[in-house]
Amino acid sequence: MGFAPTSSDPGFLYRTEGLKRIYGEGAARVEALRGIDLELPAGELTVFLGPSGSGKSTFLNILGGLDRASEGRVWFRGLDLTAMTDDALTLYRRRHVGFVFQFYNLMPSLTARENVELVTEIAEAPMDPADALDMVGLSARRDHFPSQLSGGEQQRVAIARALARRPDVLFCDEPTGALDSATGRTVLRALQDANRSTGASVMIVTHAAATAAMANRVIDFSDGRIRSVTVNQAPVSAEMIQW
Repeated sequence: MGFAPTSSDPGFLYRTEGLKRIYGEGAARVEALRGIDLELPAGELTVFLGPSGSGKSTFLNILGGLDRASEGRVWFRGLDLTAMTDDALTLYRRRHVGFVFQFYNLMPSLTARENVELVTEIAEAPMDPADALDMVGLSARRDHFPSQLSGGEQQRVAIARALARRPDVLFCDEPTGALDSATGRTVLRALQDANRSTGASVMIVTHAAATAAMANRVIDFSDGRIRSVTVNQAPVSAEMIQW
């Protein structure tokens, strides 16, 4: 099964129109997204800010093909994701998307290198696992098991695992949420370096407002809506972030 962008590709990596996500019915009804209109260029590092329940993770999951909108539309390079079948969405995720979550989801019985190799076996044109680990500064730790790695090192293995598939977009949901600030800065630097060296778009969901300083674009969510969009002309290095 294949798919390609339509001839009406508007030139943005993602574009959403009237995007809504509603969970439950009646008294249990929750409007997680209340009509999101947004255009996101390719190649940027974007930070999605907002408190818990603001809709930022729901929005990320829809862009990543992990969830579906209740109303509205979302396009990836002009391709309408909202019209795709489940099989087509699976193919979209496999070909174009990488995910990094707050919890690392590493296989405890496999080394760092072997954890990365797991995804390269199903990727179409994967990166060498050793190169992916080198990109996040873990060449010397590639033969260590997760139990032998710090939390920050495990998260960087998870980043390497996602990068090894050469995704167009790397979605990161609270990637520093379980880390102290010093370790978190190391992880953010790995994401910033990945964005700059590979050209992959990096999208980070976080409640840590200070992270905005390293982003090209900041999307501020509140109560299921976008409160503001800020373009940062001079992003700082991740090492300068304090929270």
